[in-house]
Amino acid sequence: MKIVTVALIISFSSLAALSQGNIDSLRREILSVKADVENINLNLERSKSKFQRGIFVATLGYSITIAGGLMLGRENDDLGQVLLVTGGATGGIGTYMLVDAFKYLGRTRRSKK
Repeated sequence: MKIVTVALIISFSSLAALSQGNIDSLRREILSVKADVENINLNLERSKSKFQRGIFVATLGYSITIAGGLMLGRENDDLGQVLLVTGGATGGIGTYMLVDAFKYLGRTRRSKK
């Protein structure tokens, strides 16, 4: 309890010692951090939606590929070959979408110095 009281006294005394310019600087920094957090949340949401679409497309494509593989060597051999190619292409596109979703995670609002 004494430690908390001492910490509060030190905090309030340091706040009282701040000049108006320091308070304005602190406010600008807080607003900057808040904008950064909002930007991070926006990028995470973009990444999440693109990632989910990529998972769906890749799963669909590779499921079609498996179905086509199961049809090979039977009476629907031609259909199986078409499904293999179509499913492989769709799965590849889905995988590209998955990888592409990560580009939003490295983006920042600030320019590099």
